[in-house]
Amino acid sequence: MRMYDLIIKKRDGGAHTPEEIKYIVEGYTKGDIPDYQMSAWLMTVYYKGMNNEETVELTKAMAASGDMLDLSAIEGVKVDKHSTGGVGDKTTFIVAPILASLGVPMAKMSGRGLGHTGGTIDKLESIEGFNVSIPTGEFIDNVNNIKLSLVGQTGNLAPADKKIYALRDVTATVDSLPLIASSIMSKKLAAGADVIVLDVKCGTGAFMKTPEEAKTLARTMVDIGNMAGRKTYGVITDMNEPLGCKVGNALEVEEAVEVLSIKDIDKALSEASDVNYGIRRLIKVSLCLASYMLMGAGVTSSYDEAYAMCKKAIESGNALDKMAQFVEAQGGNKEYIYDTNLLPKAKHIVPVYMEKEGYLTSCKNSEVGMVSLILGGGRATKESEIDLAVGVNVRKHLGEFVSKDEVFAYIHANSDDIIEEAKKRLLGAYIVSDEPCQIEEVVKFVVE
Repeated sequence: MRMYDLIIKKRDGGAHTPEEIKYIVEGYTKGDIPDYQMSAWLMTVYYKGMNNEETVELTKAMAASGDMLDLSAIEGVKVDKHSTGGVGDKTTFIVAPILASLGVPMAKMSGRGLGHTGGTIDKLESIEGFNVSIPTGEFIDNVNNIKLSLVGQTGNLAPADKKIYALRDVTATVDSLPLIASSIMSKKLAAGADVIVLDVKCGTGAFMKTPEEAKTLARTMVDIGNMAGRKTYGVITDMNEPLGCKVGNALEVEEAVEVLSIKDIDKALSEASDVNYGIRRLIKVSLCLASYMLMGAGVTSSYDEAYAMCKKAIESGNALDKMAQFVEAQGGNKEYIYDTNLLPKAKHIVPVYMEKEGYLTSCKNSEVGMVSLILGGGRATKESEIDLAVGVNVRKHLGEFVSKDEVFAYIHANSDDIIEEAKKRLLGAYIVSDEPCQIEEVVKFVVE
């Protein structure tokens, strides 16, 4: 078998066999196939695409290129979720304790943030003592005992994906549906869960800009998961503005706890509620994801019943207690969950006012994420140190009216020097108009 022949085959529109895909992935990972040939092959895939069977085989080959987490020692159906990234996405901290409090095991590996997208691991480290690097045996024991554990990704999880992605990044082949789908799903398959719920974001703060693009990606990933023997759902959600109100590591943990502390979900979601509209969006996404995870685990086949169970888990306080138990099991101070004032706080909390009154009709959401980054809450490189306390708290959302004398947002900063730039960038991310816009549904489609 020669890489030269495989490049020609794909260039001419042929479909690879499983053996050919395994040869390509293994050969490139080991260094037997040079960058220039792999680059040529990636470009042929970019233009010619892959069928479902090829995409599944590519995913499986990349997943098998490194560590495959064995969760067989965990009792029950293991569930996992994955978000394609966004701004202010802290749903894991709501969904995971809900599922665990209902007896469904969740063994999750998550990454750190890079750029304007926050990392789950970084956010958890804002809790004093929390350890994201516990041994595998302890990880398994925690899931069996309390139904929840969350650790950082092993460095050898799907190494083929890391190497291939780095090459895609410099050869203009990132934007390829089979390559995107296989990249995401290879890590999910390697992580070992039986059920995978994908939160596929679309909008100005997401990789997929339109609901149609997100739906196509979700369909591809759901097909990959199901063909690989994993029960998979894809939930397409809106990312045209931050999810919730708070963007930043400790701030997002604080907001997740705020949701877990709600005693009446229906009242909180009602239009007459004094609960911020951004938090209501966060509740809707979290409950939808949790409900499909519960269904995937076989607890119920009814979405309405699953939703009612997840809602009750919050209202009863069981999910909040499970979050505290999870934190304590991994060395963290559980009092941070019951008293979020203990979380890291910024020296300066500065109100931001709109320069023009009117309706918020558009948000360049990636710019809101960049505000948190320049304040120190994100990484420009993998080696960057982050400030866990800084970020943004947006108090008004798309479709709402904002006047010049009411606070639009608060900037949480530890340095005086960056505040004015952060204000300017935040205000520049929004468009204010005289006429209101149509408010987008936060959950758009579900692909089963």
